[in-house]
Amino acid sequence: MAIFPADNGENDLFTSRADPDNLLGTHAPYSFELEGKVWPTVEHYFQGMKFSDENRQEKIRTAATPAKAGKLGRKRHKSLRPDWKQVRETVMTRGVYIRCRTHPELARALLDTGDQKIVENSNFDYFWGCGRDRRGENHYGKVLMNVRAKLREEQAENDQGNL
Repeated sequence: MAIFPADNGENDLFTSRADPDNLLGTHAPYSFELEGKVWPTVEHYFQGMKFSDENRQEKIRTAATPAKAGKLGRKRHKSLRPDWKQVRETVMTRGVYIRCRTHPELARALLDTGDQKIVENSNFDYFWGCGRDRRGENHYGKVLMNVRAKLREEQAENDQGNL
């Protein structure tokens, strides 16, 4: 799993969303079912949900690679759904959460990060990542930490029920 420990002595966990070998990334090849369809990766799901047009969603869902799905999702010759900026974090969270619930090994990998701050190591993305100057909003890292908290909560509830 390509997760990079911080080289600054802190306990932060730097990760790459676009690395297919990173179990926590959106390009990791773990399919899941959501919105009545099987999505090959979180990247496919996220990019497809940008649009309300079913044909456009299907073209993205069936893209050969997560990179191709991303490229199709960035083509703006048709407009994004009007509420995209309001729902994009929820969409990303749902994709990551359902993928973790579908593949227990991914949930375990996320839970195994403990209480570390997770940082999306992107020099160019200041919304999802930390940006070149590490002052980005890191929303993908926050999504991972929120999903981790939810999984931990569910695990505690299950442990309580098994007493």
